[in-house]
Amino acid sequence: MKKLLIICLALFTIHGFAQQISKQEKNHDTDLKYRVSFPAIILGNIGKGGERTNTQHIELHVKRELDAKNIVGFKFATWRLFQPMGIQWWDGLKDKIDSETEFYPGYLRETGIGISYQRMLWKGLFASVEVLPLYKTYLDLDDKKITNGFKLYNSYHIGYHFAFGKKKQFFIEPQFHCNVWHFDTNTPDSFKQLDNEWDSYFLFEPNLYIGIKF
Repeated sequence: MKKLLIICLALFTIHGFAQQISKQEKNHDTDLKYRVSFPAIILGNIGKGGERTNTQHIELHVKRELDAKNIVGFKFATWRLFQPMGIQWWDGLKDKIDSETEFYPGYLRETGIGISYQRMLWKGLFASVEVLPLYKTYLDLDDKKITNGFKLYNSYHIGYHFAFGKKKQFFIEPQFHCNVWHFDTNTPDSFKQLDNEWDSYFLFEPNLYIGIKF
């Protein structure tokens, strides 16, 4: 009787497990609630080493789907700026880099952890907003610290989510950003003189995010 009970229990467990697998196979796209992604732009810094224009950009996003339309997450980012971020494309951004006329007398390192909200609008089309408090460290050309400060960095995104793979677990998200930083403290005069010549926002930044769901 005991053996029969064990066999029945085992069969019941196997049957339940098989049903669960079948359910997951049918709904695999909705079961992958978490995602990790990074912007492809950071790959461009690989191999640049100590070059003056190496932004040393590292950025990682960890998100969770609340439902089919709403996604929330955390963002970690750090980068090193060699000139003001507010120089627009039409201001000759690339020319300024080539001529080095707007380069800081050192570097600005910014690091922070923020939050994001992504709203799916239609099929893969989405809009998102990110709020990133940044701890600033100003450095001279020998990487010696000058002072610290704080910046509140916000970005607004529009893009499209393309999923692929057997379970649609891999994805890319081409998108455009508009970045704004109105709250910016304790900037050294030598850096501030350059910042004041340009905007406290940057428009139409193209990017491509690469990620995986799990």
